Amino acid sequence: MYTKIITLVLLGLLLAACNQERNIEIDSESLTENDLEICQNTKCPEITINYLSVQGDGVVSKKINSKIRNFIISSLEIGEDENERVNTINEAATNFIESYNDDKSRFPDMAADYFAEISVTELYNSARHICFEMRQYLYTGGAHGYGTTSFINIDPKTGNQLTDDDLFKNKKDFIAFAEQKFREQQKIDENQSINASGFWFEDDNFYLPESVGFTHDTLIFVYNQYDIASYAEGPIELKITLNEARRFLKID
Repeated sequence: MYTKIITLVLLGLLLAACNQERNIEIDSESLTENDLEICQNTKCPEITINYLSVQGDGVVSKKINSKIRNFIISSLEIGEDENERVNTINEAATNFIESYNDDKSRFPDMAADYFAEISVTELYNSARHICFEMRQYLYTGGAHGYGTTSFINIDPKTGNQLTDDDLFKNKKDFIAFAEQKFREQQKIDENQSINASGFWFEDDNFYLPESVGFTHDTLIFVYNQYDIASYAEGPIELKITLNEARRFLKID
């Protein structure tokens, strides 16, 4: 009997610890122009936003949701008027529509309507680490639209963003290793300039994008258009398997 009680107590403690480690839930949300009041009685440019909303621990979920919301809001901003700064995704989407309407009234011969496609998806999730991929593609006039892909890594216990120091043991050593992998993937000899095949690395020195994506088996780095090459080259990805990178990592 005593053994059974001890077993039940230990099981209860284990379940409590698991719940403490995982005290948030992630739900999917979406918004289109059809959800906006401004578009109820008039045709609007297309807006498609698919994102994640974190529920649960109040402090943690608030921090994570704020990061997601700020990305979406900043993606929808047109121009640099700080007075137009908004606090909600709906307000940002409405401002985007109003900016289009204003531009359309001033330039009625615009060849195409504006549009915005934004997504925040979960790439990786563990007790110590969540990785979100953040994509945005907008057309606001001109010859073509422009999009970016970035990543954000979060500590699910605190809601804080994980820094390079949290993720890597020695970032300098990892960059040297990543350059070897980049040269292999792009077929650039180690004795050649990193820009030998037409890349635009500043001062001829290799560097990584500002953010890194994690999946269950791969690290992903995305150089967006114009980062290291022309728009026509498209985004350039560097992928490194976790097995290869593990010796440089502090986490997972």
